[in-house]
Amino acid sequence: MRSTTPPRTYRVKSFGCQMNVYDGERMAELLAEQGITPAPDGEDADLVVLNTCHIREKAAEKVYSDIGRLRREDGTSPLIAVAGCVAQAEGEEIMARAPSVSMVVGPQAYHRLPQLVADAAAGKRATDTDMPAATKFDVLPTRRRAGATAFLTVQEGCDKFCTYCVVPYTRGAEISRPFRDLIQEAEALITAGAREITLLGQNVNAWSGEDDKGRAIGLDGLIRALANLPDLARIRYTTSHPNDVTDGLIAAHGEIDKLMPYLHLPVQSGSDPVLKAMNRSHTAESYIKVLERFRAARPDIALSGDFIVGFPGETEDDFAATLDLVDAVGYAQAYSFKYSARPGTPAATMDGHIAAEVMDDRLQRLQSAINRDQMAFNTSSIGKTCDVLVERHGRKPGQWLGKSPWLQSVHFIGQAQIGDLVRVELIEAGPNSLSGQPVPLDAYSVS
Repeated sequence: MRSTTPPRTYRVKSFGCQMNVYDGERMAELLAEQGITPAPDGEDADLVVLNTCHIREKAAEKVYSDIGRLRREDGTSPLIAVAGCVAQAEGEEIMARAPSVSMVVGPQAYHRLPQLVADAAAGKRATDTDMPAATKFDVLPTRRRAGATAFLTVQEGCDKFCTYCVVPYTRGAEISRPFRDLIQEAEALITAGAREITLLGQNVNAWSGEDDKGRAIGLDGLIRALANLPDLARIRYTTSHPNDVTDGLIAAHGEIDKLMPYLHLPVQSGSDPVLKAMNRSHTAESYIKVLERFRAARPDIALSGDFIVGFPGETEDDFAATLDLVDAVGYAQAYSFKYSARPGTPAATMDGHIAAEVMDDRLQRLQSAINRDQMAFNTSSIGKTCDVLVERHGRKPGQWLGKSPWLQSVHFIGQAQIGDLVRVELIEAGPNSLSGQPVPLDAYSVS
């Protein structure tokens, strides 16, 4: 039995990508505007929002598991909202299979969540997976809370139609948010305490717009404008597409101090036949040439990527080409996944699906190579002095944890506060983090 009383507390549980984290924060702000407060730690919430991701394997089944775990000992459930990409893809199916769910809302309609909550409290179940022409960003509340780092969605949707990907179907066509709206949201985040802003998009470097003078600009122009905000210390962006890299964006990495020396540029495979089957618009060679141009502009740049192993038809030679690409690039970090079919995508009906044990073996070999290079990159950082942006307390007394310019986790013991930029010498490296020691101001020099 689900609750039908107006909720006083909420909890938003977000899965998957950084854009889902951003959407979860925005839904929380919408609920707060209605006077609903976060549930205290350890207490049940009156309303639970499951903000889902469709990228991971068996994503829908995991949603049903989460729904089941929300059932209380007395047989009741909180108001349950299923949001995000699984909601968009399987909205009516969710409502049919899970009677305890009160509402389903897609990623382009969550600005209507308050009305859905009000309807649910009145006993009405509803699904809203529309992709309205009026952008949700026009009605979302002003940003009032931020940590030392904050996400800012600048672009949504995708027109690339990679054969394995559901994003064009769950997030819609590519749209870019207006320049002035982004500057205003960035200013609000800075006022709320953000020192670093990460610009988000399914293809973030496809962003385009007009500045305050009516001039057409791309992502590099937006970054340059944000860099002029005096209290913003750092800028990052993710996720990029190789086809949307511009000369201006490459140049920005060499010209804008606030733009961090880090680039996440997914490649997915090192095999040209696999890339073609994926409907990727680059080759392994063209991808590497793009990275070389970034390195020429910013020699210390840290590179990151995405890989899918076991795509339908992938041979051992195709996989060997992926390992060759990893060896050639030397990633500071990278993300790798086994292919899993997504209903409605062209790849799901392709011939040549790979056996699970073969995918497992290839993933282990790929991750071994990636981990090797990540450890090598971290080890090469020993002896460098850099600013670490403090994000939270560490596990030990007096310990702090933050990020280096290259997005490495760094822990140190010293005097600091969240949001501080602390000058640190990197003294020890592990596979996933580094340790450092604060450097007196008069001993500091950029390395």
